[in-house]
Amino acid sequence: MIFVTGGAGFIGANFVLDWLGATDEPVVNLDKLTYAGNLQNLSTLQGDARHVFAHGDMGDSALVARLLAEHRPRAVVNFAAESHVDRSIHGPEDFVQTNVIGTFRLLEAVRAYWSSCSADEQRSFRFLHVSTDEVYGSLAADDPAFTEDNKYEPNSPYSASKAASDHLVRAWHHTYGLPVLTTNCSNNYGPFHFPEKLIPLMIVNAIAGKPLPVYGDGMQVRDWLYVKDHCSAIRRVLEAGRIGETYNVGGWNEKPNIEIVKTVCALLDELRPRTDGKRYAEQITYVTDRPGHDRRYAIDARKLERELGWKPAETFDTGIRKTVEWYLAHEDWVRNVQSGAYRDWVSKQYGGA
Repeated sequence: MIFVTGGAGFIGANFVLDWLGATDEPVVNLDKLTYAGNLQNLSTLQGDARHVFAHGDMGDSALVARLLAEHRPRAVVNFAAESHVDRSIHGPEDFVQTNVIGTFRLLEAVRAYWSSCSADEQRSFRFLHVSTDEVYGSLAADDPAFTEDNKYEPNSPYSASKAASDHLVRAWHHTYGLPVLTTNCSNNYGPFHFPEKLIPLMIVNAIAGKPLPVYGDGMQVRDWLYVKDHCSAIRRVLEAGRIGETYNVGGWNEKPNIEIVKTVCALLDELRPRTDGKRYAEQITYVTDRPGHDRRYAIDARKLERELGWKPAETFDTGIRKTVEWYLAHEDWVRNVQSGAYRDWVSKQYGGA
C-alpha cells in the first residue's frame, strides 16, 4: 500500500487514477478538500476497495500518525500544496502554513512511523516529495534550462514556500536518514485542472464567450508537461530513484503563453466553432502583468532519462488536443467547480474578465 497526500487535486487525482489503472496496490488518499481538491475527480473509484479516502490535513499530526499506523504503507507521495502564484501574492500566509509547516509536520509523522518499522521495511520505504521548477527562479532567453544543480532563487511567495519544503525534505534525509526522493516538475496541464490556471481558464472562458486574459505581453515562456506523463515519471522515480536525489521532470515543450492561448483557440475553432463564425482568438485580452512575473522556466530532464529511462509520451500537440477534448466532454465537471467563490476570484484577479 502507498499513502498519498493531496490526491483529490489536479496532479494527485491523476496520479491516483493512473496508479490504480496500472496496479492493484491500494492507495490511502489524504486530502483536505480545499477549493482545488475535488472528490468528483475520483468518482470512477467509488466502491473500489483499493482506494481509501481520508478527509484531513497533512499538517494534522495525530491523523497522519493514525493513518500510517493503521495502513502501514511502503511509501508516501506528497502532492499536497497550495500552488497558485497569484493566490500566493494576495494571501502568502496560507502558502507558508500548508507548504512549509504542513510539510514539516508530515515529515515528522512519517519519520516517527519509519522509525517504528522493521529494518527490512525501513530499507524499502520511500518518501517522495513533489515540487516545482519555480524554486529555481527565472531564466533569461538564452540561459540553459534548469538542471538539478541549479541554485534556488524563488521569486514568489509560492515558490519560496515550495523551496522551503524542498530544503526540509533534504534535511530530514541528511539529518535523520529518512529515505527521500524529490521531483521538480514544469507546468502541468491536462484533465481535472482547476480553471484558474492558464490552459483550463482559456478553454472555459472561450466557450463561455468571455475575454481570454493574457498577462503583460504574453511572452512569458514555460515548459509544458502533460499531467499523465508527470504521473508516469513519479511512478518511475518511486520505483528506482536513488535515495536522497532530486529529479527534474519536464516535457521538452518550451512555449510562450500567447502561443499556448492561440493554440487553444485554434483547437476550439476546429472542435467547437463559435456560432457567429468568428475566431476565438478575437477574445484575447491583454491585462496588467502580475508582480514579479518570472520571464522563463525551462527544465532539463536528461538526468531522469539517463538514470531511469523516462521520457514523456506526449508531444505538446497531442497533449493539448487531449486536454481541450477532455474539457469539452466534461462541461458538467467545469460547472460543478465554478462555485461563487471561484467566480469572485476570477473577477478580483482579472478585473471582471
